[in-house]
Amino acid sequence: MSAAVGLFEGGPLRFLPAALREPRRAWLAILVGAALTLAGSLALSAFTTLFAPALAKPDFAMRGMTVFLLLFLFAPLVETLMMAAVLSLLARFLSPTLAVLVSAALWGIAHSLQAAAWGLVIWWPFVIFSMLYMVWRQRSVIAALGVATATHALQNLLPALKIAFG
Repeated sequence: MSAAVGLFEGGPLRFLPAALREPRRAWLAILVGAALTLAGSLALSAFTTLFAPALAKPDFAMRGMTVFLLLFLFAPLVETLMMAAVLSLLARFLSPTLAVLVSAALWGIAHSLQAAAWGLVIWWPFVIFSMLYMVWRQRSVIAALGVATATHALQNLLPALKIAFG
């Protein structure tokens, strides 16, 4: 595992907890990752609301169990699979840190196409999801997909409940 420790040690992501930078305990990486993504999303949402209240926010017309399942299960799995493909390509040409930051920026842009504020708010979670994928990919693709997807699903849990049933 010593090679895994070095992936993000020297760059701007080195401030993140070791649980995210080392593929040691998946459950801990998932819980720490979910807590950091949720805290970051809430902070970015508050910042966006305060300083750019006119930015479009996502509008989900659907309600009920279908939208809950789409947001909590389907979107994290599909987006993680897409993210893995993009990261695999980026990692061929960029450092792990730059691949993670470019991946997150691309996801921010993609979400901004539907609603500008959404792209800003999800940028940080995708930094974490991308980083977790890169770290756990050193163990296996299945581990990387599982940790990133589970973290993403937990990130989506509260918003999915609010949108579906709130």
